[in-house]
Amino acid sequence: MTKLEQAERPGKQSVDRSPAESFPALAVILLLFAGSGCAALIYEVVWLQQLQLIIGSTAVSVGVLLATYMAGLFLGSVALPRLLPPAAPPFRLYGPFRVYGMLELGIGLLGILNLFVLPYVGSLYVAGVAGGFLNLLLRGVLCALCILPPTILMGATFPVLCRSLESTRAGVSRMGSLYGANIAGAVFGCLWAGFYLLRLYGLAAATYAAVAINILIGLASMALAGQSGRYEAERYATRSEEWGTVRGATYIYVAIALSGLTALGAQVVWTRLLSVLFGATVYTFSIILAVFLAGLGIGSGAGSILARSTERPKLAFGICQLLLAASIAWTAWAIARSLPYWPIDPALAENPVYLFQLNLFRALWTILPATIFWGASFPLAMGSLASHSDDSGQLAAGVYGANTLGAIVGALFFSFISIPALGTMRSQQLLIGLACVSALVVLTPLRSSSGDGLYGEPAPSQQFGWGLAAAVVVALALIASVSNVPWQLLAYGRRVALMMYSDREESKEHPIQLLYRGEGLNSSIVITDQSGLRIIYVNGNVEASNAIDDMRLQTMDGQLPALVNSNPQDVLVVGFGTGVSAGTFVTHPETKTITIAELEHLIPPASGKFFQRENHDVLNDRRTKVFYDDGRHYLQTHDDRFDVITSDPVHLWIKGTSALYSREYFEIVRRHLKPGGVAAQWLPLYDGNVDTIKSVLATFFAVFPNGTVWSNHVMDHGVDRGFDLVLLGQTSPTKINVDALQQRLDRPDYAGVTSSLRAVGFNSANDVAATYLGRASDLQPWLAGAQINTDRNLRLQYLAGLEMNANASAAIYQTLLGYRVFPQGLFEGSPDSLQRLSVMLSPVH
Repeated sequence: MTKLEQAERPGKQSVDRSPAESFPALAVILLLFAGSGCAALIYEVVWLQQLQLIIGSTAVSVGVLLATYMAGLFLGSVALPRLLPPAAPPFRLYGPFRVYGMLELGIGLLGILNLFVLPYVGSLYVAGVAGGFLNLLLRGVLCALCILPPTILMGATFPVLCRSLESTRAGVSRMGSLYGANIAGAVFGCLWAGFYLLRLYGLAAATYAAVAINILIGLASMALAGQSGRYEAERYATRSEEWGTVRGATYIYVAIALSGLTALGAQVVWTRLLSVLFGATVYTFSIILAVFLAGLGIGSGAGSILARSTERPKLAFGICQLLLAASIAWTAWAIARSLPYWPIDPALAENPVYLFQLNLFRALWTILPATIFWGASFPLAMGSLASHSDDSGQLAAGVYGANTLGAIVGALFFSFISIPALGTMRSQQLLIGLACVSALVVLTPLRSSSGDGLYGEPAPSQQFGWGLAAAVVVALALIASVSNVPWQLLAYGRRVALMMYSDREESKEHPIQLLYRGEGLNSSIVITDQSGLRIIYVNGNVEASNAIDDMRLQTMDGQLPALVNSNPQDVLVVGFGTGVSAGTFVTHPETKTITIAELEHLIPPASGKFFQRENHDVLNDRRTKVFYDDGRHYLQTHDDRFDVITSDPVHLWIKGTSALYSREYFEIVRRHLKPGGVAAQWLPLYDGNVDTIKSVLATFFAVFPNGTVWSNHVMDHGVDRGFDLVLLGQTSPTKINVDALQQRLDRPDYAGVTSSLRAVGFNSANDVAATYLGRASDLQPWLAGAQINTDRNLRLQYLAGLEMNANASAAIYQTLLGYRVFPQGLFEGSPDSLQRLSVMLSPVH
């Protein structure tokens, strides 16, 4: 220990240098802790995906999951140093490396346990589910049972390893390096899981990979402990348990907590906006998270060097927070004023590698500067407290715990309160303000502190006061510089630059009117009108419109299953959109209840206002009930059975959508059908390549072996091209009597149904039947070898996300047409009716 370090720690006697602080041992420790970070990120991805399938994918459910995960890290980091002080038997007898090894082995054991126990825990949740606050409480209890035990152990690993280092300036620098190594491993784990393990092998294989890493780390740590065991035993047998009183320590903890709050709050806001701009695939979320973590790692490394070399870590910490405020303003400017105007069209990138490169560069350009300053803040905060603690584990736990606690508050506050109430622009202004507050919390007490002046001298109060005043003025200027993102970004998403250029040209004759803009808990909504064409956009994608092609599809999604069922008394609509699909059931005299499950609270009221005529004012119909929940979770937590269940979710490549196309989801749907009930599923052909469409069809037919496919096709320059499909499934073979169907349509009480069909070009029962495209038995040769999308792999989102620019819809549709033959046994009726339908279904026609 240097004389300077001894002077920093009054009364502390010099000890022999810890073997962990020698270069070879430190390199091994850094490698081990990097592996720990890698495994932790794999677990996080896997557990969040598994639990979302059980408790739902709403913002509330995701918030509960993330809060529980971070709460475990917080509890582990704070509790272990207090429950196991340096002189406690585990440390006195074994030293930190064996304790760390046991923690890693425990994490691996719990990881394996979670993989097999979660399905049973999920069944208990479904059996005991309730409504309102009790349901929210039950979700929290479920997450706590599954996530808290392993995450508590994860949170304990950092302070345990830090006990192998001294709480000197050099030791704090090495602690910062540990933190940075852990983040570097997390970056690798994020990319490895998102781009490789889950894409090719599924949740189980990813879990096994993480468990294997834990076991290797545990055994290696035990071996390392054997080399330094005698030294550590002697060291911890005499280690003091005192925690010094630190002048201004509270300010440091408050500041690092605010830093964690702004970090997670910004991650919520920026992930929301960048996923709209990049396209919300699983790969986009992996790229954004990886860049965020990479910035933290780079910053942590830089901060560790600075913490070791600077004489004024508090001053450096405060300045770092001021620079962070400027970096947040930079990111806000880049998202609102720079990225939307880059002259690029990502849809041209048929090779997904090019698209990943583009999104990676844009993410680095946008969010890397701020993440570097967040990363640097952590070791600088530890450096500000380093000279006052005899327990390096307690030092690391205090800073890590405060930072994690702030992160929990930031994630929850900005997800549930700030974005829905203030919007993303005001939220970013709030982030800048909080970063400035964090800087002032650190810097203000320094105005009279000896040695914290610019050159080691006391800082003159007057000069320091003027400096703080200038910082406040700059902060206000930064806050004022933040502008709202253009509505075009929220509407057009990844094609914003191309569409904004097109809008400028078209609006000269047909101006676009912005009718509605909203940012809710789960989604950002835009509704526009251009010469009567009304479109609703959700998270940068066209959700639906009143264009004839869209209206036909939405009408088919409701009318087809209702007509096939013949007595649709109770119906469930998954996803609201414009409300047209739900509104078709208003026209049916038999319908008694119309239940709607919609994820986003903003969509039904907005669409109810601006698409009221098209959706038959379904929201104000006495038979309509709206539940703000994802459709899967609604079905899992309700016992109702339906005559018709029609699903119209978002695009295939959007993260999380594949849970509404999995075999398990279709089985849930089947269980909620009454005898003779019909399930309808929308399938867009333009969202993926051949493998994607095959996967959906094969998965649907695995549950509904008598399923049929119906097409909403468009004529493009005289060529019949595919657009959307509607899949129909029943528990028994489907039978459609076209004559009986026509008789129903001719009844006076079916005038509303007939009018709805004629509005989109269906003038007779045969016109409806002619949309038939194929059935499971006829398509089996084409579907041979197709991947089944299950809850254990959710392979569909990886297939669709990889080929979102495939533009293969026309070719896929023509292939399906090649398998279409007149389905004997499906259609019934008079010979004349069947003959006319046969002609309509013939390739020549």
